[in-house]
Amino acid sequence: MFGGGGDDALAARLGIVPPSLLNPATPSVISPEISASERVPSQPQWSQQETREFIAIRAELERDFTASKRNKTLWEVVSSKMRERGFRRSPEQCKCKWKNLVNRYKGKETSDPEHGRQCPFFEELHAIFTQRAHNMQRLLLESETRSTQPKKGLKRSSGDRSSEEFSEDDDEVDDSDEERPAKSNSRKRKADKVAVEKSSRANNLSNTVSGVQDMLKEFFQHQLRMEMQWRDMMERRAHERQMFEQEWRQSMEKLERERLMIEQAWREREEQRRIREESRAERRDALLTTLLNKLIHESN
Repeated sequence: MFGGGGDDALAARLGIVPPSLLNPATPSVISPEISASERVPSQPQWSQQETREFIAIRAELERDFTASKRNKTLWEVVSSKMRERGFRRSPEQCKCKWKNLVNRYKGKETSDPEHGRQCPFFEELHAIFTQRAHNMQRLLLESETRSTQPKKGLKRSSGDRSSEEFSEDDDEVDDSDEERPAKSNSRKRKADKVAVEKSSRANNLSNTVSGVQDMLKEFFQHQLRMEMQWRDMMERRAHERQMFEQEWRQSMEKLERERLMIEQAWREREEQRRIREESRAERRDALLTTLLNKLIHESN
C-alpha cells in the first residue's frame, strides 16, 4: 500500500545490524564431515514469557510493519531482537507464531465465551491492533498531504509551459503566414497532451486516496463489529454468571433450611429420650426404695 525502503536501509533505520551481515550466505551443499551433534536441535514450544517478549517486540515494530511492503526484513529484525533477549527463533517461526496469535485473537473476538478463553494474550494483541488503526489513519493523512503537493507541481509546470508557449508565440510573430497553421496545430497538440497528463494524474491520485479511504472505512467497520460482538458476549456472560449465582444462593438456602430442620428433629428426639430416661430412673429409684423399706420392716 505504501512504499518502503530497501532491506539494509530499513534495518539501519531501526538501529540494528543489517540481516545481510547477521546471516551470511551459506553454501547450498552441507559438508558430510559435520557431525550430528553440531546440527541445530528441534526448537521447544513457546513459553508464556517468550510469547510475551515476542508480542512486545512485534508491538515496537508495528509502525514499520504498517508502512512497509516487504516484511521479510522486519521478521529478521524480530528474530534478532528475540536472540538478544535469550530466545533463538528463526524469522519463519516468528511469522508463523504471529499468524497463530492473530487467528486466536480473531477467534476470541467472534467466537463463544468457552472458545475465547483459549487466548491468554488478548489484551496485548488488542493494544497492537488499536495502534495499527491509528497508524493507518496517520498514513491516510500523510497520503492526502502528498496528493495536494503534486497538484501544486502540476499547476506550476502548466504555468511554465504556458509561459514557454507565450514566448514561442512572441518569437513566431515574425514568421511567415504559411508557417502559422502548422505551429498552431503543434501548440494545440501540446496543450491536449498536457491536459491528458493532468487528468490522468488527477485520476490516479483520486483513485489512490479513495482506495485508502475505503480500506480504512472497512477496517474501522470490522473493528466496530468485533467490539459490539465482544460487548454482547460480555453482557451475556455477566447475565449467565448472575443467574448461576442466584441459583447457587437458592440451593444453599435450601440446604441450610434442611439442615436446621434435621437439627431440630434431632434435638426433639434427644429431649424425648432424656425424658424417658429420667422417668425410668425415677421408677427404678422408687422401686429400690420400696424394696429396702420392706427388707428393713421384715428384719425388725
